[in-house]
Amino acid sequence: MSTTPSDPLAALGDLPGVADAVDSVRKAVDRVYGHRVMRRRSNEVTAEAALRGARGSASLSGADWNLEEVRRRTDFSGEDEARIVGAALRLTAEAGQLLSIWRQSPLRVLARLHLVAAGGATPDDTVGRPRLAGEPVDEPLIEAPVPGADEVSGRLEGLSQLIIAGGSAPALVTASVVHGELLALRPFASHNGLVARTAERIVLIGSGLDPKSICPAEVGHAEQGRAAYVAAFEGYVSGSPEGVAAWIAHCGRSVGLGVRESTAVCEALQRGAA
Repeated sequence: MSTTPSDPLAALGDLPGVADAVDSVRKAVDRVYGHRVMRRRSNEVTAEAALRGARGSASLSGADWNLEEVRRRTDFSGEDEARIVGAALRLTAEAGQLLSIWRQSPLRVLARLHLVAAGGATPDDTVGRPRLAGEPVDEPLIEAPVPGADEVSGRLEGLSQLIIAGGSAPALVTASVVHGELLALRPFASHNGLVARTAERIVLIGSGLDPKSICPAEVGHAEQGRAAYVAAFEGYVSGSPEGVAAWIAHCGRSVGLGVRESTAVCEALQRGAA
């Protein structure tokens, strides 16, 4: 199918290496969905993937806890790291509740995600809305220049329109662009990384690529490391075809590593070890 200017996300699928990344992800996802454990115990795999995905996302935001600590902990209201992990867990739980709204009103979903991430901890009115001119951004991992409020508003609206319009772009491409744009814009005063990775998850689930949410890309982003994550993101921000393709490929590898993680969960459940 030929690509038209009205379908710019689909055009990214023609960048060098992107088609291979898309194909690799599809094959990996199909393999884990074909695992025999998925026939009867998919809910357990989904729950474990959510936990591991939240842990991975939190680690990229500065709270690198081991999985058992995340599993054991019940109080996330204390120190900064605990609040980050709690936010990641809440966002992962919320993602599945917002699928039906995402395609009609992505900006509403993003506002809701920020509200959930903040968890009522911020005493001012910055929660649940894009930042205004002059408001600071707390996102220590990402050092790229912060766009102004007017640019944020315009690009968020453009991203929203692309999502609402739909198109023929592969799920991996759309998810990668949503993730990259939100990191680039940092539209909220805080928790932008957590929100961006949750939005990526929503796209992967809602597109039908990962309908049971068992392929946590957050696991792969964390496994590849913060330095690789930032380097790939800088490629996206550069806007060059090579940089954008490298970011999409990085996101593809992250999904693949998430698949590997859930395959291990399936194997453990099959052995009765989980």
